[in-house]
Amino acid sequence: MAHGKRYRKAREGIDREKLYPLDEAVKLMKERAKSKFDETVEVAMNLGVDPRHADQMVRGVVTLPNGSGRTVRVGVFARGAKAEEAKAAGADVVGAEDLVEKVNGGAIDFDRCIATPDMMPLVGRLGKVLGPRGMMPNPKVGTVTMDIANAVKGAKGGSVEFRVEKAGIVQAGVGKASFTEQQLVQNIKAFADAVAKAKPAGAKGQFVEKISVSSTMGPGLKIEPSSIFGGA
Repeated sequence: MAHGKRYRKAREGIDREKLYPLDEAVKLMKERAKSKFDETVEVAMNLGVDPRHADQMVRGVVTLPNGSGRTVRVGVFARGAKAEEAKAAGADVVGAEDLVEKVNGGAIDFDRCIATPDMMPLVGRLGKVLGPRGMMPNPKVGTVTMDIANAVKGAKGGSVEFRVEKAGIVQAGVGKASFTEQQLVQNIKAFADAVAKAKPAGAKGQFVEKISVSSTMGPGLKIEPSSIFGGA
């Protein structure tokens, strides 16, 4: 694949095979994030799992200490007092049957989706719409809950869901290039720790195989795992 002049320049001075200490990788990445927009910082982790097996699925949620830098629109499926609680907590879209109907018709005006447990029989009908987008509420990641206020505040404040993809890779945006190096280091460590703690029972051998960090328009830098956590 041909890369543009800006990408080739950003890659100068980066050894694609070297494992960089986390601090150095973040510094090099920030120096190269020169776009006119505030680039997203992404972490990708290659895991020693085969997600086709149920006992090797990796998923979870982590609240980044410095937020994600993203403006997240939150949709909540709830009725009555819980619907009011969601609105008070800052949810952007709140509804019950009416919201199910809108979403079923393709009107998805939110990035994250939360539901009270009693709404799940209704929300379950939206599996074909929300599932492929990774937005289906799930109790394992705290998006099916009666504690609506905290779930909404968490989603708005920087909680990030993660789920392993077919190739055994977990990736997520963990901040913006405008963040300080320290903020990014803290966020990356929090994300990597959460993924490591989500190691499933069926995972054998080395769990975290590779970790890399990149900005939206920049090259990836491989990170030395021991600079994030001991001997993972």
